Amino acid sequence: MKILLTGATGYIGKRLLPLLLAAEYQVICCVRDKNRFHYQGVNSRNLEVIEIDFLKKESLNKIPLNIDGAYYLMHSMSTQTDYKDLELLSAKNFKEKISETNVRHVIYLSGIVNEKSLSVHLSSRKAVEDELSKGNYSFTALRAGIIIGSGSASFEIIRDLVEKLPIMITPKWLNTKCQPIGIADVINILFRSLFNEKTYNKDFDIGGPDILSYKDMLLKFAKIRGLKRKIFVVPIMTPRLSSYWLYFVTSTSYKLAIALVESMKVEVICRNNSINNILEINPLTYEAALKNAFTKIETNEIISSWKDSLISGRFDVNISEYIHVPIFGCFIDKRMMQINNTEKTLDRIWKIGGECGWYYADFLWQLRGFIDKLAGGVGLRRGRSNPTSINTGDSIDFWRVLYADKAEKRLLLFAEMKLPGDAWLEFIIKDNYLIQTATFRPKGLWGRLYWFSVYPFHGFIFHGMLKNLTK
Repeated sequence: MKILLTGATGYIGKRLLPLLLAAEYQVICCVRDKNRFHYQGVNSRNLEVIEIDFLKKESLNKIPLNIDGAYYLMHSMSTQTDYKDLELLSAKNFKEKISETNVRHVIYLSGIVNEKSLSVHLSSRKAVEDELSKGNYSFTALRAGIIIGSGSASFEIIRDLVEKLPIMITPKWLNTKCQPIGIADVINILFRSLFNEKTYNKDFDIGGPDILSYKDMLLKFAKIRGLKRKIFVVPIMTPRLSSYWLYFVTSTSYKLAIALVESMKVEVICRNNSINNILEINPLTYEAALKNAFTKIETNEIISSWKDSLISGRFDVNISEYIHVPIFGCFIDKRMMQINNTEKTLDRIWKIGGECGWYYADFLWQLRGFIDKLAGGVGLRRGRSNPTSINTGDSIDFWRVLYADKAEKRLLLFAEMKLPGDAWLEFIIKDNYLIQTATFRPKGLWGRLYWFSVYPFHGFIFHGMLKNLTK
């Protein structure tokens, strides 16, 4: 049977795909940019990837007519102010096209929407659900609240807060109740609901057994990590101040912080657990989900991370549009140095950023990241998902990976920091030399002034980095 998987490069889609392939389904992955899709796994012979933009109706003609089931896993907390309209348009285009196929069952992962007053983000999820339910197929909506797993946005934000702040003065929404669920249970429910007639044309809330406030979640996290933490809730912190607090302390972007704060003021508690009875599932407790997440982190088995999604940075176009580094009208700092050991140099390049750092003057990189945070950029806090592996589309601190091919000995990064222009950083090993090239395409006078203001630092930063990579 053929399954259409949308959101295949997203946090949920990357984890659901291996289960579908292991079950011998033929899976058609819908992606906006093939350059961001990476998968090496069992039964990959049953895998097909098609490039589709659900906001562009004509691109949906690539969807085959003989599909049996489909997952709609596309969500957005986009930096665009009209993302609610865009999400609804995407859902409408999907519904109309998929209704023309032989599809029997469509599953949508939504959010828990049981309160009368919803945030923009949650009301958008509900609007998408309502639109998808009008299609010519059996429809199931699975509504989740906080998802806990290695690399999930919720987990990483909790981790940042607890591990960085021994004392927290927090906004009153920390008393809001929610019902977290482990990522393993979310994927299991998504997988086992497919073609289960008891789930047809129904919506279900999915959550773990614990109902906790966000404050409880932080304290339980601290307990597991063996940390003593004090949390004081104050009523005077406005939503804007709360967003700034979340943005500066955690790795989230400011726009995402605003969306999260709005949603965290709404209780997300399941109405019932009927889905657990239908599928015969006993979801993990919050503490068990946390321990699972740390096991994956410690063994470098993070399958997907929200930090690698485009919403974590400033990309709103396909990565492939930036992969060709311009020359005309650009400032270029190109350096090369002979290599003593090619394999060691290549391994160092593939470990760059994150906890490994940038091999020279890390305090200056950290300062640049702090300045970027102050300017509303991503800063250095995203780090990297895997300490040794790099794929196109990954985030590395305030860079986005445009191209990574270890066999070809080439790594190309694009800056997602706040800049008066566009910046690329490229590493290529050729003829026993490492060629390191920084390219900056300025925008207007400010861009040119910026380049000349930082140029004196390039001499020792880029030279020191190159020397340490090749020694």
